[in-house]
Amino acid sequence: MKERATRQDGKDRLPPGQYLTEKWPVLHAGSIPRFDPGQWDFKIWGLVEQPVRLTYQEFVGLPKTTLRSDIHCVTAWSKLDVNFEGVPAKAVLALAKPKPDATFVMVHAEQGYEANLPLEYLLSDDALFAYRADGRDLTPEHGWPLRLVVPRLYFWKSAKWVRGVELLAKDRRGFWERNGYHNHADPWKEERYSSPWE
Repeated sequence: MKERATRQDGKDRLPPGQYLTEKWPVLHAGSIPRFDPGQWDFKIWGLVEQPVRLTYQEFVGLPKTTLRSDIHCVTAWSKLDVNFEGVPAKAVLALAKPKPDATFVMVHAEQGYEANLPLEYLLSDDALFAYRADGRDLTPEHGWPLRLVVPRLYFWKSAKWVRGVELLAKDRRGFWERNGYHNHADPWKEERYSSPWE
């Protein structure tokens, strides 16, 4: 029998088809990239008024916040109450001043990995560019030096090793979405995989 977790209001915190874990499993495609703080940068481009390029020191110098959230992996595990620390995504995007016709983003990461999202998800209060979790720097396996955290979606949308954000007028599928994963990824609707007709 699966353990259930409920919120204070009595609603279930565990999406359908998920099980709880205390561990944080490591899943990714490809190798773990090396981090060179002298070469690393973060860019915002596309449909913006002011393209942005930040060095590592500039990025970690931005005002930070903490976010306590549950994370849900498409492979069916969920981990509750992870404390992330980093920079709110909407604050980072505000530096670039998105244009009115920007409605989607492509999050670019190391080794050509991409994750697509509606812009509204990055402008919400629970989206974070994180570099710490549970009081410690992220490990390289979990996306050090920077990963996106979008807890309302399956965790593959929370891309590891993020290097930038491209703002778009139309959606364009990312790496996993081109390889059979659902384009939206809502864990409460079990949007795990794409149908052939999508």
